[in-house]
Amino acid sequence: MTGRLVGIGLQSDKSADEYAALAEAAESHGFDVLSVFGDLMYQPPIFPLLIAARHTRRIRLGAACVNPYTMHPVEIAGQVAALDLASHGRAYLGLARGTWLGQVGVAQSRPLRRLAETIDVVNMLLAGDDSGYSGAEVSLAPGTALRYAPHRPTVPVLIGTWGRRAAGLAATVGSEVKVGGSANPAMAATMRAWVDADATAAGRDPADVGVVLGAVTVVDTDGAAARRLARTEVAMYLAVVAALDPTVDLDPELLARIQGHVARGEHAAAGASIGDDLLDLFAFSGTPDQVAAQAAAVFDAGASRVEFGTPHGLRPARGVDLLGRRVLPLLRG
Repeated sequence: MTGRLVGIGLQSDKSADEYAALAEAAESHGFDVLSVFGDLMYQPPIFPLLIAARHTRRIRLGAACVNPYTMHPVEIAGQVAALDLASHGRAYLGLARGTWLGQVGVAQSRPLRRLAETIDVVNMLLAGDDSGYSGAEVSLAPGTALRYAPHRPTVPVLIGTWGRRAAGLAATVGSEVKVGGSANPAMAATMRAWVDADATAAGRDPADVGVVLGAVTVVDTDGAAARRLARTEVAMYLAVVAALDPTVDLDPELLARIQGHVARGEHAAAGASIGDDLLDLFAFSGTPDQVAAQAAAVFDAGASRVEFGTPHGLRPARGVDLLGRRVLPLLRG
């Protein structure tokens, strides 16, 4: 996968009209990908993605990411097939083991095997293979097949992870690996090195596997205000992912303080604990020039795609507009 792709990531907490407007704006500005997050307790991403499919013609669409523990692989295959039909072949499938599942009593045993077997089942169903499947985590009886014709016999697969082993799975059978919640060039370089080594070992061209970094984004001409909001917005994610970054040596007491504030719903207080250097590792924020410089550094470190995530700006529509009019040209010029 070559080139420098730029995407927009949406949280699934909006109305149908808002999704339609944001999808149209993303396509008109020339973004390459529109992703919808699959975070626990938000709207299922298939809802905004089907709206986006109806209101766009070119942009690639997908969930980043679907969880194979809360949704059976057969249902995952059906949803990505539906999105591919609705978008005339523009769907991708994002998968990740997910987080926060302890809140709903869902165990995450053998995550690598669960991801691998989910990909197997999705590929079989899309390809019309009804020979059956017997895995350690998932099984299909012989004769099990979709009762309609998918648009394509396969779709690109993205795996969301911070870890080496899942990165190796993406390098072997995927088209992209995404580090969700990171704006850290060092993490981009680390993931690129992992993917290159594992793809080569599997006999694949490393260029066929993209590395994606996506994070909370707040852009505004008032850079200070944008960064204040970004601190609050990123706190929930930083509390989970900061300890996963092997390139960051974070003070355990600081992380515990941030996690404590987040657990109590004190997101502003958590954000106030996040200094400038730490903020820049886990969010894109500031003026258009600042955000473009951050994204360019991530590309230079080895990423093939950057995904600007919610809330985008002090107001979402203005944020997407500034990203399209002011940031995108700097990254492509």
